[in-house]
Amino acid sequence: MPGHVMAEYNNLESAAAVIKKGKTAAVFVEPVQGEGGCTPSVTGFLKGLRQLCDEAGALLVFDEVQCGLGRTGKLWGYEAYGVEPDLMTLAKPLAGGLPIGAVLIKQKVADTMKPGDHGSTFAGNPLVCATACTVFDTIADPAFLASVDAKGERLRAGLRAALAGNKHVKEVRGLGLLVGVQLDFMAGPVVDAARAEGLLIITAGKGDVVRLVPPLTVTEAEVDHCCEVLAKVLQKASPQ
Repeated sequence: MPGHVMAEYNNLESAAAVIKKGKTAAVFVEPVQGEGGCTPSVTGFLKGLRQLCDEAGALLVFDEVQCGLGRTGKLWGYEAYGVEPDLMTLAKPLAGGLPIGAVLIKQKVADTMKPGDHGSTFAGNPLVCATACTVFDTIADPAFLASVDAKGERLRAGLRAALAGNKHVKEVRGLGLLVGVQLDFMAGPVVDAARAEGLLIITAGKGDVVRLVPPLTVTEAEVDHCCEVLAKVLQKASPQ
């Protein structure tokens, strides 16, 4: 897109170098990266962006398409950091996989908009909106969110234990049920081997991260089985 500038994730100095008062309209960021490598924000990064945007008169926009709606064990990914955005984008998880799009905005932004300024092909379909209401009520239940958080902790702990002996595993990271396994080689063969064993995973980052994003309703038994299968296939697929 013409006019946009990229900055390095989790690098506040990189962001400060490109956020300019009178020139920067908005800053877009994921509180927890999904396809970028399942990387949570470091302490102070989002707070620093909030301050930089306020000083520059720019809007802070959080992309919560992947990390929002309970995925991190909180309703919104940003809640883990105590920083609120001016706008927030949501999509498919809002309606349990049915096509939907939504933008949540602060009143100061809403006051500048008029009917027709913003539109979307799938945003307001009656069927998916009815579904979204039911999905949201389910996910927003504090007990449900607590279960996601607990299963995420179980998944990361299980992976660290199961993969501890594999020298090619550099890190297990993430929040809630958005988890990445950082490898020192391309993860494509691991994805293929896991699929043959009935485990659906995908790559992220530069292709050297195994991304695990199970349903929020995954069971503890399924979490444990995932750890066992991934350890098995990584042993076979890792370079010798």
